[in-house]
Amino acid sequence: MQRRMANINIWTIGALVIIAALFLPNLTIVSGLFTPSNENWEHMKEFVLASFIKNSLILVTATAASTIFIGLSLAWLIAQYEFPFRRFLKWALILPLSIPPFIGAYTYHGIVNYTGVVQTTLRERFGMALDPAFFDIMNLPGAIFIYTVFLYPYVYTITQVFLSQQSASLIESTRLLGKGPWRTFFQVVVPISRISIIAGASLVVLEVLNDYGVVKYYGIQTFTTAIFQTWFGLGDIESSIKLAASLMGFVIIILLIEKVLRGRRQYSYSTTKVRPLPLIRLKGWKAFAATGYGLTVLSLGFFIPIIQLIDWTILTFGTIPADEFLSYIRNSVFVAGFSAAAIIVFALIVGNFARMVRGRAAKLLPKLTVLGYSIPGAVIAVAVVTAFIALDGFLAPLYRMAGLDTTLVLSVSIVLLMSAYIIRFFAIGYSSIETGYDKIGTNFRDASRLLGAGLTKTFFKVDMPMMKGAIASGFILVFIDVLKEIPLTLILRPFNFDTLSTKAFQYASDEKIMEASQSSLLIVGISALAIIVFYKFLEKESD
Repeated sequence: MQRRMANINIWTIGALVIIAALFLPNLTIVSGLFTPSNENWEHMKEFVLASFIKNSLILVTATAASTIFIGLSLAWLIAQYEFPFRRFLKWALILPLSIPPFIGAYTYHGIVNYTGVVQTTLRERFGMALDPAFFDIMNLPGAIFIYTVFLYPYVYTITQVFLSQQSASLIESTRLLGKGPWRTFFQVVVPISRISIIAGASLVVLEVLNDYGVVKYYGIQTFTTAIFQTWFGLGDIESSIKLAASLMGFVIIILLIEKVLRGRRQYSYSTTKVRPLPLIRLKGWKAFAATGYGLTVLSLGFFIPIIQLIDWTILTFGTIPADEFLSYIRNSVFVAGFSAAAIIVFALIVGNFARMVRGRAAKLLPKLTVLGYSIPGAVIAVAVVTAFIALDGFLAPLYRMAGLDTTLVLSVSIVLLMSAYIIRFFAIGYSSIETGYDKIGTNFRDASRLLGAGLTKTFFKVDMPMMKGAIASGFILVFIDVLKEIPLTLILRPFNFDTLSTKAFQYASDEKIMEASQSSLLIVGISALAIIVFYKFLEKESD
């Protein structure tokens, strides 16, 4: 009995320490609301805060609407109809997620600017000299286009999986009632897909609010750019905290709106005999239109930027010293790999605690750890820096005893950056691990316990071997997200520490977009490969 209690205490203490470490730094942002205001904050509140809110609202609203339109329409085509290239488009339409929006932003700017392939071709091949302002995408509509073509897969993927699992009787009943395809779509498909649509759109909104690369490169003032400018331009961390708190409040309002939109309406089967939707074969111009629509969206979100990146890479190959480029790769793999491994380990501990300990607290506390994914990276960066400065102040006597001349040790180390990664992306790893625990259940664990094995031995001998798939998928997803992350890395990286994403962003910001292509293409290649592997893994699991 004592041994059992000791094991429970070990897992419980470990889980509670992890949960507190992941959740408490964000409380520093809330405390910033109650600190006295300085002149910078009063100036921003009076003159520019309204523009931050306006631009953010426009970007969020327009992008959410456009991604819902494209994602839902493509999901319905794939789930309901048979047409040429359907099987290819079913998985390929996810590939735009492998291209970070900031890479897409500078790539499209390079394509359509005065010296880009579009205007050059029009001038030299067709003798057309159109006004360059017509091709300007470095504005709000341009940013909305970039976000839409690279983020629509969030809505498409979730909705397509949901629709493909719906009972054929739902659609057949509407047809028997004399409703055509358009009325069926708007009166049946849209309502039953509401939860999946909102779930995908919420992810899009959070990605837009978190983004720094696109709005910075296109010169659009949002909360994220304001946090950077206030912190690094003015050296005013107090006002940065207040901006971060305002953005956090903005996110909370959006999440509450999402909750209201989801409502309590649910759709469930009234029979256990569920037939999947039968595919309707399209012919003639309808088949051509469906294929053309899917390939057009895929080309805008993947093929066109990839071809341009490959062309730039060929033109600039060798301009970046090999040892320098290898250092970017090493840094990227190191921080992404270590952060992903730490997240998986922590997720295993917290997840095992949640399934071992009964009670509401054990179920509620792990949910606090997933809040980091709903908070923009710039906000988390401010929270982590504030918490680490306080921690360094607490550890200052130890630093002096060790003979160090500075009291800022952890605050300027790689530990700061990877801690922020863990807070930001823990939800992704935990979601995968939690799903894995749900699949294996508790029967094998209980059998092992009855045979006299302790909790820790049971975990390593029984649970871990059965969790290999969940561990691998969680690691891949976190690794790719860390690889593409920009705001956290730019703010928190140690001096002279560059990754593939930060270097690509720096080159693009310095108008060296061709040089940026090499790092960008490598990020996209790794991400695309991981997305394909993960999709095939999910497809195999669902068979």
